[in-house]
Amino acid sequence: MQYRHLGKTGLKVSEISLGSWLTYGGYVEEKNAEASIDKAYDLGINFFDTANVYMRGEAEKVVGKALRKYPRSSYVLATKVFGKMGDGPNDQGLSRKHIVEQCDASLQRLGLDYIDVYYCHRYHPDTPLEETLRALEDLVRQGKMLYIGVSEWTAEQMTEAVHLADKKLLDRIVVNQPNYSMLHRNIEDEVIPVSEKHGIGQVVFSPLAQGVLTGKYKKGEAIPEGSRAAQKDLDLSRVLTEENLERVEALKGIAANESLSLAQLAIAWILRQDNVSSALIGASKPEQIEENAKASGVTLSKETIAKVEDILQR
Repeated sequence: MQYRHLGKTGLKVSEISLGSWLTYGGYVEEKNAEASIDKAYDLGINFFDTANVYMRGEAEKVVGKALRKYPRSSYVLATKVFGKMGDGPNDQGLSRKHIVEQCDASLQRLGLDYIDVYYCHRYHPDTPLEETLRALEDLVRQGKMLYIGVSEWTAEQMTEAVHLADKKLLDRIVVNQPNYSMLHRNIEDEVIPVSEKHGIGQVVFSPLAQGVLTGKYKKGEAIPEGSRAAQKDLDLSRVLTEENLERVEALKGIAANESLSLAQLAIAWILRQDNVSSALIGASKPEQIEENAKASGVTLSKETIAKVEDILQR
């Protein structure tokens, strides 16, 4: 396992990180979830990601319990705040009240004294940005969290946050968590250039496009039982298209020539970006983590990247 700095900080995180969205705390049995976390740790993955809103806190409980056996200094844990955690008017968003209360609730569920990376899960236009940043600053000063992150913020929103933090002498955002894969490249035009300018790293989610880039879905064939696309509450229509399935078939040839699985090629392609600190994978079985972790340290040649680009532009 190779490690990269989280943005321009001194913190080093594994190139492959393990998330818990759609997996731990509900869809995957706790025993399998713990086995997956143990496998990740054994493989050198030191970066684990969850959120308060995942299964209304149950994912945090599973992740915290599984990691409790390991030295706290040996892993980096991230969780998030923003999503709806109750029916009250202040049970969601980025107000000082919600941030402070949810940080304490997350720490209790995780069984920890501090959170390494605390993300604002989305941007909240109803809350003044300074209120949000000052609340996060206070939590840093109290030792409840170490680094501030955001998820799915625009380049403009991140720039505003950096400038405000500098003006008010507050802690800066150091990491963004966006959706990024071969089939979803929105961040390349604005988010990555702005992030490079301000020292913000990317920890990307859905690097395998919800499983489409594993090759499990095939044009003209039925959706496999038990797959994410078969879940009634998950809509993959935007990514699971005939055009993308044709691209996937073409990419399989490149992966074979590189002696990689399609998933390994997809993750290695993401890690070609210096601004990417880590690729966040999900897994319901330990063997999935073992395969995906092999993408760490893979360097794709300029020729291979060009061939991939040609396919993606079709």
